[in-house]
Amino acid sequence: MPHRYFLRLAYNGAPFHGWQSQPNAVSVQSTIEKALSTILRADTPITGAGRTDTGVNAREMYAHFDTAEPISDAESLLKRVNSLVGRDIALYSLCEVAPDAHARFDATARTYKYFVSHTKSPFNYPHCWFCHTPLDYEAMNSAAAAMMEYSDFTSFSKLHTDVKTNICHITHARWEKEGEFMVFTITADRFLRNMVRAIVGTLVEVGRHKIGLDEFRAVIEKKDRCSAGVSMPGNALFLWQIEYPYKVI
Repeated sequence: MPHRYFLRLAYNGAPFHGWQSQPNAVSVQSTIEKALSTILRADTPITGAGRTDTGVNAREMYAHFDTAEPISDAESLLKRVNSLVGRDIALYSLCEVAPDAHARFDATARTYKYFVSHTKSPFNYPHCWFCHTPLDYEAMNSAAAAMMEYSDFTSFSKLHTDVKTNICHITHARWEKEGEFMVFTITADRFLRNMVRAIVGTLVEVGRHKIGLDEFRAVIEKKDRCSAGVSMPGNALFLWQIEYPYKVI
C-alpha cells in the first residue's frame, strides 16, 4: 500500500502561472513535483488544497503526495526539496497521513486576504493594491455582509470553468484595518476561479459609490459575470489559511 504525506508550504505567486501545472508555463505545482521526483527518483505528482491564479500568493497551502516506500527522514527531505524549488517557495513541514486523506476534498474552509494601501510605498506595492482615492469601507462592509445571504456566486466566477456547481457558503467577509493596510478577509467552504478578485473589484465599486447595496445584491442575483466589477490584480491576494476536520501539520 502506498504511503500518503501532507506538505505545508507557502509561496510568492509573482514568478508563477498559478498553482496548477500547465503546458509551457512554470507553476508552483510543477516546480515542487520536479523537485520531489528528482529526490525520490520516481514520478511524484502532488495534489493541492486549491488552485490559485497567476500571481496570487499563499501564506498557507497544503498538498499531498504518495510514495511506494515510507520516508525515513522527513526533515532531510524538506531541506533537499527547499534547495531545489527556489526562493519563492518554502516547504515548512511534512507528515504521513491516512491513505485516504485528501488535501483538497477534506478541507472544510479556506480563508483569503486582499491587501489595500492608500499610501504609496516602494516597499509595499509587490503585495498590495495601491488606491490613491478614499473608499467608503462602511458601505463595502454592508455589501460584504450581504453576500452571506447567498450561495450561488456565478456572477463572480471566471467563465467557462470545469466546475459542476457555483454554490459556495461564505461564513466571513469583512474589511478591517491591519497596520497600514485595509484588508478584506473572506472565508468559505470553497471558492470559484477568480471569485475573490471579482468580489473585491465589485466591492471597490461600492466603496467609490458607483453602485449601492441594492445594486450589489442585483449583481449577485443576475448570476452573470459581466454584471460584476473588474478582476483585481492578483499580487495583493493571499490564500491565508486552510482548515481540516482533523489535526494537520
